[in-house]
Formats: sequence, C-alpha cells, structure tokens
Amino acid sequence: MASSLKLTDPSELAGKWQATLSARDDSSESLALQDKPSNVCVIDFQLKQTLGEGADCLSAWLAGEKAIGWFTEPDGIAITGNEGSKILFLSRQRDGSYAATLKSAQVITLVRQTQ
Repeated sequence: MASSLKLTDPSELAGKWQATLSARDDSSESLALQDKPSNVCVIDFQLKQTLGEGADCLSAWLAGEKAIGWFTEPDGIAITGNEGSKILFLSRQRDGSYAATLKSAQVITLVRQTQ
C-alpha cells in the first residue's frame, strides 16, 4: 500500500531559518569554517507565509528573482516571487533541513535556527 506525504502546517515552519549557499562539493567541515556573510542568510519565515528579514539576502542568490513568500509542499518548501509563482523548491532532507540546487550548480541549504 502506498503512503502519502503529510502536508506540513505553515505554523510548524514559521520562524527563523539559516540559509547557506555553497558549492556542491563543499564538505560540512569546510562549510563550518566559512565566515563569508554573503554565503549565509538568516531568513524569517512569517506565519502569514511571507518572507521577512533576510528575504533580500536570499533573493541575491536567485539570479534576478525576488523572494517574497513561501508555502509548504508535501516533500518540501516552495519560495515564491512577485506574482506568487514558485521560484525555488527546497526538498526536505530530514526534520528541520531542506536543500535546493540552483542552475549554477550551487546548493542552498536551509536549516531551522535553534531558539
């Protein structure tokens, strides 16, 4: 019997998330050593499914797209642009961790910030 994925309630994902931009072959050790502010953003996923603080930082990585909002999908999080259309999909890796590969082959990793 096939199982279906549960759609996460937006209230479970609202809050602060840390996004890291890296090359596909960066190891977790090299990522830990990175201190380039342009490679790390803290993004506020607001309960009303808009992006608050940090949205401009994320947008800078998206080749001219402006990140405005977000919504849940059964297997990840979609980031939306001005028209409400999906401009980025971050697939769920495990609880509190999502990732997307850009056309440039760079990877955005999204991890929930601890309180």
